[in-house]
Amino acid sequence: MAFKSFTEYLLLEKNYSALTVNAYQTDLKNFLDFITAKYETNTINKVNYPQIRSWIVSMVESGLSNRSINRKVSALNTYYKFLLKIGEIKTNPLSKHKALKTSKKIQVPFSENEVMTVLNELHFENDFEGIRNKLIIELFYSTGIRRIELVELKLTSVNLDNKTVKVLGKRNKERIVPLLKPVVQTISKYLISRNELESIIDDDILFLTKKGIKVYETLVYRIINDYFSLASAKVKKSPHILRHSFATHLLNQGADLNAVKELLGHSSLAATQVYTHNSITELKKVHVKAHPRSEK
Repeated sequence: MAFKSFTEYLLLEKNYSALTVNAYQTDLKNFLDFITAKYETNTINKVNYPQIRSWIVSMVESGLSNRSINRKVSALNTYYKFLLKIGEIKTNPLSKHKALKTSKKIQVPFSENEVMTVLNELHFENDFEGIRNKLIIELFYSTGIRRIELVELKLTSVNLDNKTVKVLGKRNKERIVPLLKPVVQTISKYLISRNELESIIDDDILFLTKKGIKVYETLVYRIINDYFSLASAKVKKSPHILRHSFATHLLNQGADLNAVKELLGHSSLAATQVYTHNSITELKKVHVKAHPRSEK
């Protein structure tokens, strides 16, 4: 099967993270195990839609959420699209499949007060890890970049003279994001501390562990979760929620939706408009204050 070339396609052409690729591989293996056991075949290329449908039914009956099932089917669909692209199959058995209905998850951003509490009131050690951790939080909140984008930042991505950072987003699309003055100051402080590490292995990477290797996604998640657990009672405390907070707070302050779209690296306004739901309270205030027919 074309699993190896598919993995290379996801990593190199689609620019998916290693974690995402691993998830795709797991989903494909689960499907392969299912059809091998039920239909005594180990060739995904020759499976038809009714067989795929029986896999979906088995997952529903096992109690797996519709969202998780849709993700697994999406991985399989991506694989079939790849096989079409390289000419291994002529039709995609999932071409007419409709995803299972799911309820929309409400992403609750941090309040401005919660973010300010973390940045201005919590204690960060004045050592390499303390400076790095504060910079990671500042960078997430001031630029809205994704976790994988932060992990992959290089030393050359940052231009302190121009106060900008070059971010490599999805599908290898680059964007330039401005840096606030306090963030530039923290970067300068971090770079001094970084240069004092005993050993630097990944010397082209911006964010390192104290062992001199590139930070990894779970570490970045843990940093955000640990610090925000001290300032917020929200259930989910992650880099993605900090990205939501960045967008929501900008929109609350009257930022243009198109400008926020560019900062976030979204390909369409539809993706950015999700954040307007979080800003509805502020929008109501503006509406009441500005509309000629409102009761002042």
